[in-house]
Amino acid sequence: MAVKKKFYAVRKGRKPGIYTQWFGEGGAQVQVVEFPGAVYRGFPTKAEAEAFLQGKQNRKIAPKSSEKPENEPVNDTPGNGRVVIHTDGGALNNPGPGGYGVVIDDGNNRRELSGGYRLTTNNRMELTACIKALEALTKPSDVILYSDSKYVVDGVTKGWAEKWRKNNWMRNKTDKALNPDLWERLLDLLKRHRVEFRWVRGHAGNAGNERCDVLVRRESAKTGLPPDKNYEMQSGLGM
Repeated sequence: MAVKKKFYAVRKGRKPGIYTQWFGEGGAQVQVVEFPGAVYRGFPTKAEAEAFLQGKQNRKIAPKSSEKPENEPVNDTPGNGRVVIHTDGGALNNPGPGGYGVVIDDGNNRRELSGGYRLTTNNRMELTACIKALEALTKPSDVILYSDSKYVVDGVTKGWAEKWRKNNWMRNKTDKALNPDLWERLLDLLKRHRVEFRWVRGHAGNAGNERCDVLVRRESAKTGLPPDKNYEMQSGLGM
């Protein structure tokens, strides 16, 4: 059971301080929503909130889905420089024929991207969806990216992928990290764009996720798909 957060510390916002409510004119929300680089976090005790405010805890740059105060609304309206992206990927029988789907909305235009490969994996397609989405942005952007892949979201937000790269793509002393070719591309794109990853449960009624799933299934079912060259080479399957 999640601990209810009763205090909201705003370190950087319109009016920094500690708030005991999120909503309303006297709440923390108005201090941080659409404030560039807002830094805030919810806590169960005032002492923890004060410590964060004074910089005595690790800096948390919100919003991250795992750190949002309970019942805090998600500001994911595209426009005003914000791009909202939904992604999904999958492979039949994993590994097998697979595809990726992307929906990009910048407030003015909504577009879809999709593609597939003759032999690949679920995780590779989830990563590829994120890569294709960010590569499609023509200029550095503020992005909210929704994915139903814990592998992708945790790999970025928990710093696992960066750690693997620093360790020459080793998860530990004996185990190699999988999909280093795709993680490398994604991490490089994250240097160009400011991306906030948000996990969304798959097949739970999220319109963007559901549309991406349709694109994935459509691509996976196509004949004559091209090879996922790196996967086939890494798997020793040749071309």
